[in-house]
Amino acid sequence: MREIKKVTIIGLGALGILYGHHFSKKMPKADLRIIADRERINKYEIEHVYCNGEHCNFNYLSPDEPSEPADLLIFTVKYNGLKDAIQAVKNHVGEQTIILSALNGISSERIIGQVYGDEKILYCVAQGMDAVKEGNQLIYDHMGILCFGEQEPGLISDKVKSVAEFFDQVQLPYEIDTNMVKRQWGKFMLNVGVNQTVAVYDSNYGEVQQEGKAREMMIGAMREVIALSEKAGVHLTEADLDYWLSVLATLSPDGKPSMAQDVEARRPSEVELFAGTVLHLAKQYGIATPINQDLYHRIQLIESQYK
Repeated sequence: MREIKKVTIIGLGALGILYGHHFSKKMPKADLRIIADRERINKYEIEHVYCNGEHCNFNYLSPDEPSEPADLLIFTVKYNGLKDAIQAVKNHVGEQTIILSALNGISSERIIGQVYGDEKILYCVAQGMDAVKEGNQLIYDHMGILCFGEQEPGLISDKVKSVAEFFDQVQLPYEIDTNMVKRQWGKFMLNVGVNQTVAVYDSNYGEVQQEGKAREMMIGAMREVIALSEKAGVHLTEADLDYWLSVLATLSPDGKPSMAQDVEARRPSEVELFAGTVLHLAKQYGIATPINQDLYHRIQLIESQYK
């Protein structure tokens, strides 16, 4: 079983800052590498990055700088930055590198595996965190947990055990799941509902934690994913919906999901990853998904008004 000593993170959004800052307090600085292009590194070094008011003392490397391969490589970029990120980390991937993708959606592992090999990938879901990132400042009340495991159901491999041992050492909350495909679909279901609804309502978690039209829209969008999961052979149920609603209930009411933060900052959102994926699968399986169709058009309209 491989001991994890050198860790590389690419993507300094909410998750990248949260995990990077946590690891930086538990590891030698040289063993934690944050990958970014030179322009971003210059910005980070001038303006700094903060997590809950604390300065993040990161070790930055640009993609072209030579480096020892990482024992653990974590992707925390947005989906629309994944293709570039895969190329940017090539100096950090060796034969024994274990790769985790904390991206939203149900496709990033497959995309990364096409380049670096499926045998390096552990499936992963980040859940329960309520971080809000504004500029170079990240604030959160709950860091949540990282759920991870092999794609193959029921298997706890040496890779899984290595990552668990490392997370124990650095005291990162985690959970090993032996049915990660279903876990990913469950998180996808939650994101399809929460991210898009809160973005459309220009609100926060509190808006969908209480009864009302927003919560009804969110749950309706989630139930469309349940219908798709049946066709995909994943078989989400109302019990899974209740589980993810209970996760949502733990989040700070003032927090916001990533899509709402993107819309507020007038950045391109991950609507193609959420409603876009739902609509693609709905067409494939011959299922009507009117709520996600509505959300898709409303978010596209919002983005079309950016200046």
